[in-house]
Amino acid sequence: MKVTLIHPPVYINKEGLTALRPSLPLGLAYIASVLRDEGHQIEVVDALGCAPEQMIQDGDIYRLGLTPEEIIQRIDPKTEAFGLTSMWSYSWPIVRELIHRIKETFSEIPIVCGGEHFTAAPELSIEQAPIDYLVLGEGEETAIALFEALQNKTEVSGIPGVVYRQTNDTLQKNERRNRIRKVDEIPWPAWEYFDVEAYSTNRLVSGIYYGKTVPILATRGCPYQCTYCSSPNMWTTRWYARTPKQVADEIEYYHEKYGANNFPFQDLTAILKRQWVVDFCDEIETRGLDITWQLPAGTRSEVIDEEVAELLVRSGCKSLNFAPESGSERTRKHMKKMLTDEKLFRAVHASVKAGLNVGAFFVLAYPTDEIEDMKATVKLAARLGRAGIDDVSAGFFFPLPSTEITSQLESEGKINYDDNFLKLPIYVHNKFLTEDRKFCDPFTAKQLTFWKYRVVAAFYLNSFFFRPKRIFTIFWNFLHGRETSKIESFLQETRRKFKLRNKSRALGNGQTAIKLKPMTTVGKEEETVSTGKMDG
Repeated sequence: MKVTLIHPPVYINKEGLTALRPSLPLGLAYIASVLRDEGHQIEVVDALGCAPEQMIQDGDIYRLGLTPEEIIQRIDPKTEAFGLTSMWSYSWPIVRELIHRIKETFSEIPIVCGGEHFTAAPELSIEQAPIDYLVLGEGEETAIALFEALQNKTEVSGIPGVVYRQTNDTLQKNERRNRIRKVDEIPWPAWEYFDVEAYSTNRLVSGIYYGKTVPILATRGCPYQCTYCSSPNMWTTRWYARTPKQVADEIEYYHEKYGANNFPFQDLTAILKRQWVVDFCDEIETRGLDITWQLPAGTRSEVIDEEVAELLVRSGCKSLNFAPESGSERTRKHMKKMLTDEKLFRAVHASVKAGLNVGAFFVLAYPTDEIEDMKATVKLAARLGRAGIDDVSAGFFFPLPSTEITSQLESEGKINYDDNFLKLPIYVHNKFLTEDRKFCDPFTAKQLTFWKYRVVAAFYLNSFFFRPKRIFTIFWNFLHGRETSKIESFLQETRRKFKLRNKSRALGNGQTAIKLKPMTTVGKEEETVSTGKMDG
């Protein structure tokens, strides 16, 4: 069966004070690998990989990647089924538009969608767009069964994890599929269908850019139940780890095949079991691999002591982040965040001593926050600055679909599932919070903005006071295009977006001059040069 998988364009916010960037679509690459191994003919249209420099204004934000028209023109007319992914709900308006355009052009071809957004909001998605099937949760086994049924034209009613339209246009939601336990048996992501070079060249990577990058997933799921997190709905609360040897094998393969030397782990909770971390570090060190790896997502602090931190550094780990979220124990309790300051600082001191780049994440304006909670967060930020970590990220709270806190806010009448709600995450790092985007009643948006800058100032004033040379290092690395910390990543990303906006204005047509690449199949790569429009 000829299956065309599509990685849609995404929104980016030119006003966002953040180092976050879109990156290679790990989930879609896993789906490509299992469908390829089942004998399907796979083609991929990657909107970001084909047009990593194309920014088109859409109101007060920008679309990054191919337009729906350009995507349609790249689809093989012989396609027999489509597969689309959507990681974040904030991109749903773009994805919805794309699905409509695909169905208008290929009305008889089934459209299958999966990913975090569709798992969190299946009813909304299938009601607003002409989707034929949704895959909920972990997608590999469900995708295999569903595309086999489509190929053989058999019933899908018995396939767990599928949502679909019945002949009378009603919605059928099958029971969820059990999680995959034997995660070592899942084939590695099929990166041969994607332009790995384009993502690295344009620094569209997760975490800090240390060189040519391929993302890694060593574990799946998270055993915790933070109220603001989508993981319990997407992955349940089961955590399964691949064997350290197999993860090291995958890294070594990409190092040899692509020349990759930077491996950000996309795991929700990579560091959970101490022995797993020790064994993995030993695997990398024994092989003598000259690579860098990092943990850009929030890392658990319980297993990081001086011995583990030293092992991380020796094996090539350069950067990790902790996620206290708040300086207030009361707020953390409301969040169900299982973390204490004692555990946090034991890990911080060990990581700093070993020479790791360390960051911390804060979520401000959580619905239960009060003045004392804000003061506690400022105090913790200052203390972390004195402790020697490198960066903090302070963003405003936003509710994600199908999370515990969102359900609570919805019951209180504070949430309406419209596009403005779904797009909230794209504005979380804006310079100023607005009243229509806050969920913390004791404060005004102006007051919350003030507290955000107090947290950031408390950290960096202490950090620069105790390590004044950092100011010159940051300035020097900015001038030379280097990244060794999150603040440097933020500065490089800000410069990149500034250049792309200027190109857009110079063209006068709302988009940039770009190099476009056609969809990728195995053993088939070529390039065309365009100004954002495909030639006949």
